[in-house]
Amino acid sequence: MKIQDEPNRVMPPKKICTYTALRQQIHDDLRIQHPEWVEPNGESPMRDFYEARLMELLHFDAKGTDL
Repeated sequence: MKIQDEPNRVMPPKKICTYTALRQQIHDDLRIQHPEWVEPNGESPMRDFYEARLMELLHFDAKGTDL
């Protein structure tokens, strides 16, 4: 079965090894999933909010703190 035959097929996620790679993946995925969040000048306050919140959560988790 070819991928072209399955337009809704989700590709397997690529392995992410660093916080930087994770942030970039999230940045790219949010841009694809929510193009309406991107303003004409290329900025995206909503995407920035989600990225910042995730980094807060990861920071607390890295310290061993449960939220």
